[in-house]
Amino acid sequence: MVHAADRHDVIRVQGARENNLKDIDVEIPKRRLTVFTGVSGSGKSSLVFGTIAAESQRLINETYSTFLQGFMPSLARPEVDVLEGITTAIVVDQERMGANARSTVGTVTDANAMLRVLFSRLGSPFIGPPTAFSFNVPTRKASGVMSTDKAGGQVEKSVVREAVYLGGMCAECEGRGTVSDLDLAAIVDDAKSLAEGAILVPGYTADGWMVAAFKAVLPADVPVRDFTEDQRADFLYAEPRKVKVEKVNVTYEGLIPKIRKSMFSKDPDSLQPHIRAFVERAAVFAPCAACGGTRLNDSARSSTINGLHIGEVCAMQITDLAEWLRGIEDAGVAPLLRNLQHLFDAFVEIGLGYLALDRPSGSLSGGEAQRVKMIRHLGSALTDVTYVFDEPTIGLHPHDIARMNTLLCDLRDKGNTVLVVEHKPETIAIADHVIDLGPGAGSGGGSVCFEGTFDQLQTADTLTGQHLAYRARLKPQVRQPQGTLAIRGASKHNLKSVDVDIPLGVLCVVTGVAGSGKSSLIHGSLPADPTVVTVDQSGIKGSRRSNPATYTGLLEPIRKAFAKANGVKPALFSANSEGACPSCNGNGMIYTELGFMETVATLCEECEGRRFQASVLEYRFGGLNIAEVLDLPVAEAHEFFAAGDAKTPAAAAILARLADVGLGYLKLGQPLNTLSGGERQRLKLAMRMGDKGGVYVLDEPTTGLHLADVENLLVLLDKLVEAGKSVIVIEHHQAVMAHADWIIDLGPGAGHDGGEVVFEGTPAELVKTRPTITGEHLAEYVEV
Repeated sequence: MVHAADRHDVIRVQGARENNLKDIDVEIPKRRLTVFTGVSGSGKSSLVFGTIAAESQRLINETYSTFLQGFMPSLARPEVDVLEGITTAIVVDQERMGANARSTVGTVTDANAMLRVLFSRLGSPFIGPPTAFSFNVPTRKASGVMSTDKAGGQVEKSVVREAVYLGGMCAECEGRGTVSDLDLAAIVDDAKSLAEGAILVPGYTADGWMVAAFKAVLPADVPVRDFTEDQRADFLYAEPRKVKVEKVNVTYEGLIPKIRKSMFSKDPDSLQPHIRAFVERAAVFAPCAACGGTRLNDSARSSTINGLHIGEVCAMQITDLAEWLRGIEDAGVAPLLRNLQHLFDAFVEIGLGYLALDRPSGSLSGGEAQRVKMIRHLGSALTDVTYVFDEPTIGLHPHDIARMNTLLCDLRDKGNTVLVVEHKPETIAIADHVIDLGPGAGSGGGSVCFEGTFDQLQTADTLTGQHLAYRARLKPQVRQPQGTLAIRGASKHNLKSVDVDIPLGVLCVVTGVAGSGKSSLIHGSLPADPTVVTVDQSGIKGSRRSNPATYTGLLEPIRKAFAKANGVKPALFSANSEGACPSCNGNGMIYTELGFMETVATLCEECEGRRFQASVLEYRFGGLNIAEVLDLPVAEAHEFFAAGDAKTPAAAAILARLADVGLGYLKLGQPLNTLSGGERQRLKLAMRMGDKGGVYVLDEPTTGLHLADVENLLVLLDKLVEAGKSVIVIEHHQAVMAHADWIIDLGPGAGHDGGEVVFEGTPAELVKTRPTITGEHLAEYVEV
């Protein structure tokens, strides 16, 4: 007889309506691997992340005290009628790790903590406890009275003089490994005087108020290079003091401390684009001379194991580090060695053996960051939890996908429920259960099209089922290059003095296993040229107020068209300006902050979510008001602005580019923070397509794309090439490789085992000769 507690074997979802979900009901088996498929925008993330994971985390947060909840993110209740059988959800997403200067691969995986213990036990000479090897802990000295609690409430006091508390932090760089300085040549043109515009900082115009204080203290008509030593020191480094400028008392301060506080101490992402460009141009970072970039002081670097100090160990590639660790035999630290070995083997197994522990975590790609987070869970003692993955194969070569599949199955076999949002057939094939959403995207999706096994999906009449058996065809004839872009002696990161000619006027695909040097070659070694347009994987900021219309600049011609047609100001047609609803300030929702309780969002009763004043909605253009226009999907909006009474060529051109990248279903006013990663990347691509660049560099544009959407992407890439552009794509997807005119394959392995060009030629030559791992996988994928 089955025990009552064992009957709860499914997660039951009824009436899910989050985002575009259409009141769907679904049952997900527990302790199984379930893959969610469907075209981009079909509702996969809304169901998995926005409904199941969100409700699990919300319910867990409610178990904490109200005091603690005040410091935790506010999670709204998902739009769903019934959600039963959910367990604790652990979300392993593609969000990049915090770019804290002290955060490294070693710190986020606890490898550094274990190595510090190892060196404190076995390091020779012995220098102190584990903190003596930490680059986050400075060495401190203390003098004074020390109190020690004793039994019976007694306190023993003793006087200490120069008591030393050991830390491993390098004092010069404060454990950052690099020191920052300012490039004075980018800040001041010393051949000019202040009146001629010697200060090159944005906003510091020669006749402006920001420079007026300098001209009141220093000679305004003398070139800066002719200043006396005292005048130069006063100009650049003076302490704040009061001076009179045009009979007004103002604070005078040296230029360097002034701009350090106003610009260089702020988050670059929060700065305006032109100021951010200046900051990036003027800031100079170099390895710390005192510690050689290791972040550690002399004491920490003096203690070694088998001839290496902890800084050198952390700089090693993890595959080499695992071998170094195997050479240590000591029964006293056997459990520690075993745990470290397991951790390093997990890195290698997951395809990250090319990383080093001292690699800053903020420099990891989204796919790398997700796999590093996954490592933390592989050795976890937790069972019966729900692991939620967002396309874990992103950034993986076909060769590495099999490793990822093994790890997903291992998590399931420990008794966990594994939910995976995925497009790759290789990962869909290992699922115990598949749920296919669609049939289309946006308002055309949000329904369950299929539930069952992978074998059943292959014969199902859905877009995913039809494309599972898809095999790319090699082009019978490839385009001929119209010149080349030469790279000579590329040696960034793991590149081994690579010489390669990138053909222009064609579609060139750069491929190779993860960590083989693709990004280093293209992003790090491509000659600087203003005609090169790069669309990489860096995220775009999305807030409640940002939407595709504001981000792409589409709203500007729309506002002007409305203003001209109605004889009023354009500002009336902005929800961030004069036309905003006064009750919700143009948000469409009223956000009520309840202090230590959850923030409550309610629909604005005055504008009913339209975000504009009622008087503004009376103005029409082409028969629609501004709120109705922003509610249009891109495809319908393009038809609206391309012809007829509402013809607006500037708006139609932007909308055509959005449709070209497969975002025809997206509504113009949809908040950016509701878009998936793939949608945001394609939004960036659409925006950059308007640039007058001659060379387009795309970094894995198939990220987040369904098999059906990849075909549309290939059409778009062909359009760019036929328009006279050169397209360079860093990519792992075999369909893109097969469609290329030229392939550059890097390898043969990752890290120091890679960094070489192992193949250059056409896809047909690669398939015929199969000289590399990439050739083997492409030959299996293409239709012979």
